[in-house]
Amino acid sequence: MGKENAIKIKFYSGENIPLELHKVRIVQKLNLVPIERRLEALKEGGFNTFGLKTTDIFLDMITDSGVNAMSDNQLAAMMRADDAYAGSQSFMRMQKAVEDVLGKKHLLPVHQGRAAENIISCAYIKKGSLVPMNYHFTTTLAHITQYGGRIVELLYDEAYKTTSTHPFKGNMNIEKLEAEIQREGVSNIPFIRMEASTNLIGGQPFSVQNLRDVRKIADKYGIRLVLDASLLGENAYLIIQREEEFKDATMAEVISEITGMADIVYFSARKLSSSRGGGICTNDVKIYREMEPLIPLFEGFLTYGGMSVREIEAIAVGLYETLDETMICQSPQFIEYLVNSAIEKGVPMVTPPGVLGAHVNAMEICKHLPQTQYPAGAFAAAYYLISGVRGMERGSLSNQRDEYGNETYADMELLRLAVPRRVFTLSQIKYVVDRLAWLNDNRELIGGLKFVYEPPVLRFFMGRLEPVSDWTEKLIAKFKADFGDSL
Repeated sequence: MGKENAIKIKFYSGENIPLELHKVRIVQKLNLVPIERRLEALKEGGFNTFGLKTTDIFLDMITDSGVNAMSDNQLAAMMRADDAYAGSQSFMRMQKAVEDVLGKKHLLPVHQGRAAENIISCAYIKKGSLVPMNYHFTTTLAHITQYGGRIVELLYDEAYKTTSTHPFKGNMNIEKLEAEIQREGVSNIPFIRMEASTNLIGGQPFSVQNLRDVRKIADKYGIRLVLDASLLGENAYLIIQREEEFKDATMAEVISEITGMADIVYFSARKLSSSRGGGICTNDVKIYREMEPLIPLFEGFLTYGGMSVREIEAIAVGLYETLDETMICQSPQFIEYLVNSAIEKGVPMVTPPGVLGAHVNAMEICKHLPQTQYPAGAFAAAYYLISGVRGMERGSLSNQRDEYGNETYADMELLRLAVPRRVFTLSQIKYVVDRLAWLNDNRELIGGLKFVYEPPVLRFFMGRLEPVSDWTEKLIAKFKADFGDSL
């Protein structure tokens, strides 16, 4: 170990604010439309923030997937792309980057992270299979159940507390894992899945020690360990910040420690390397051969996997940049600033601050709404209405009904405000906090939502809703009374 520079900058004024370690060279114009237009946009989009158009959005915080700012070196690399259908040099460069950064020799390219989930599920899930995991992600659950499998989430109780100081709420409960394996039987468990970091409970990381403990259980029972590495860089950064053993480690050392314990690593490059695409990688030739035929079937040939070769070049550069702590730290630091600033103004937030985005506790803010009226979805719509900021509901709307058609309710009702790498300025983050504080102070005006169109799978993407009352008009009236003609 031996880290050259810690990313900590003090201000003479005593302020504790994140400092951008990059400069802006290309800008994109944003729109902040009047609140009356924002209401019309909500109606057109079915009160689902996924239905909004960017012409009506000021700050787009719905996701960090595919919208992280790319580096100058990534953009330059895209110009040398080798667009051969098979045997592309671009793929070879990506393959080398995967081996250098993730430590895996065999790479299967896919067009994005959920495509990797489809391949893995198709290869290993059969009817009745059970997959233990620290926590599910929406598309992961959908693919596993699509192939007849089930999941079990094995977090410690601390993870379900929205307000906490526990540094690793994404840790898997080791005792529950072993008990579940003994109850279910090894033959019915194709793999154990760990997600870095747990998206749906606030972007919370796991520790290296916890992963070591999971690996011991996997070895004891001869079960594969699968790592979703989509937010691996940020998970590694928080390990350096929070796990004593690694306080002086480099990003490369922590990432190598983590990926070295997984039999299969898959990732969305839209998150991991600030580009678009994805991959599945392993050092086990047998595992590689089990999935290899599925790539041409579902994705494309083995050296492009449904991706543009330009994106493949960007992924290769982006993977190396994941080892740069000055690049990775920017998003977690901005998230921490947003969360702490909101808490100072009385807004209930998920703590400790995690990765990917800041998570607002809509269950607490909208405790006057039953979960049958989707409080996180209602808060997401209300927040867009009064700010022009698009976030993502991470609550019961993001769940799916059980096999009998019954509603299942989320453990948490959250509004996720994603903070992509190097995209927003500090003044924009301050605006986000200001409008959060106002909405929290006027939370009793927020009403519920109901479905008017509900797709059977991944309904939060395409579903359409409407308010259960005229609460949007009342919210606008209060906004106008407080802000006048201000946007």
